Amino acid sequence: MSDLMPNDKYLWKPEDLSSWDWRQKLGEPGKYPFTRGIYREMYRSRFWTMRQYAGFGSADETNRRFRYLLANGQTGLSTAFDLPTQMGYDSDDPLAAGEVGRTGVAIDSLADMERLFAGIDLSAVSTSMTINSTAAVLLSMYRAVGVKQGADPKQLQGTIQNDILKEYEARNTYIYPPVASMRIITDIFEFCAREMPRWNTISISGYHIREAGATAVQELAFTFANAIEYVKAAQARGLDIDEFAPQLSFFFVAQMDLFEEIAKFRAARRLWARIIKERFGAKKDKSMMLRFHVQTAGSSLTQQQPDNNVVRTTLEALAAALGGCQSLHTNSKDEALSLPSEAAALTALRTQQIIAFETGINNVVDPLAGSYYIEDLTDKIEAAAEAYLDKIEEMGGAIKAVESGYIQKEIQDAAFRFHQDVESSKRVIVGINKFIDERPEPIPIMRVDPALEGIQKQRLTQMRSKRDSAAVTAVLAELAETAASKTNLVPCIARAVEAYATVGEISNTLRVAFGKYRPLVTI
Repeated sequence: MSDLMPNDKYLWKPEDLSSWDWRQKLGEPGKYPFTRGIYREMYRSRFWTMRQYAGFGSADETNRRFRYLLANGQTGLSTAFDLPTQMGYDSDDPLAAGEVGRTGVAIDSLADMERLFAGIDLSAVSTSMTINSTAAVLLSMYRAVGVKQGADPKQLQGTIQNDILKEYEARNTYIYPPVASMRIITDIFEFCAREMPRWNTISISGYHIREAGATAVQELAFTFANAIEYVKAAQARGLDIDEFAPQLSFFFVAQMDLFEEIAKFRAARRLWARIIKERFGAKKDKSMMLRFHVQTAGSSLTQQQPDNNVVRTTLEALAAALGGCQSLHTNSKDEALSLPSEAAALTALRTQQIIAFETGINNVVDPLAGSYYIEDLTDKIEAAAEAYLDKIEEMGGAIKAVESGYIQKEIQDAAFRFHQDVESSKRVIVGINKFIDERPEPIPIMRVDPALEGIQKQRLTQMRSKRDSAAVTAVLAELAETAASKTNLVPCIARAVEAYATVGEISNTLRVAFGKYRPLVTI
């Protein structure tokens, strides 16, 4: 049972909702406050986008996985990048040693991005890219590939994560100080509103916050606190809320408490709609719609009895679907051990397809609406998240809360409490603290070829030898000048990418201009 509910309460009755007004709390699907879903018919007219997170080794290997998943019914791409790419280092940088292609695909230049999407029509597919500090660079590469294919950038569809505040809070793949990072994000908002209107400019992530140990309430509260900062920054730039808000998207986790997760997603829609309408004065329904991707919880997977992870993922995916997600990734059973194997990734995709096509989940919209327990829990999650938001606002907003270490400390404390509950068996994890089976369970593990790093370095050297070095030098000098001004950085980054400047070269230019972030508070 959710921590928000009394431990001795086991039955909900009409009196639990005695003052509850369905017209105010629910309304109709597709209408404010969108509690029941952002579209009138939801999955009756169209299922959620089925994305399987993929990215490992080289661009060629990841391209083959993309094609395999698309051929088996995946309806959108989701790209994982390796740590050097995320941190703005080229594969031949000494700091990249041992990490090239390990946690995702290695992308150093436009040449790699061209190989990554070779034979895939970017005008016909939606692509999500999990990238933050270097989001402007990777977005520019994607756009350049689309243009080379003959696509109109205004028609390209997809999402960049581009959520830097949660990096300071939970994940740590930041490069620049918060103020500089916020400038880049706002530049992306401005650029895409004009040049790529169908692209989601940010995926404001609660996933990593929750995976770091936060509760469901904290996941919503800290995610929306970050989102408020992004909206405020965009408005300070002079952008109209109804121009850029429809391009905002969100990214949440689906954890193992089935009903709490469903209630969380419903509360999130209602709370965000009210924030955008009442606080920021949005007028358009599209501005108030909370569009979100869900990934099942990596932290719930266990190395012990890995077949159990299929069951966990299925239940978490069901919660996401019942909660009304627009896009979903299901984890593979072997992800507690390694990058997902092809076979395990296919099973994870089939999990989504079985839920979609065999369970009847698309017959009705929001089938749990009106449940005494679900509605009470939805209200409690919303109220508790709002209380957090009020406290963060009193502190001066999310950036101040990050700089003071408040959000990080809240997440760490919640993680500690969770692990205490597991250690004491107050919280049962099958195979970990109950129903333990010590027999070894051999499972095929996917491993990245160690020769990849050398091959990637060779390709990078060859690419540098063939490009116009003078053009690269000139555009990087222009980028340095632009960083020192108030001019939007993205057009200059795009020109650098098209000249085959590398991720590391562009990022290093901005490191000189902006500096590197170092946490001021040790917790």
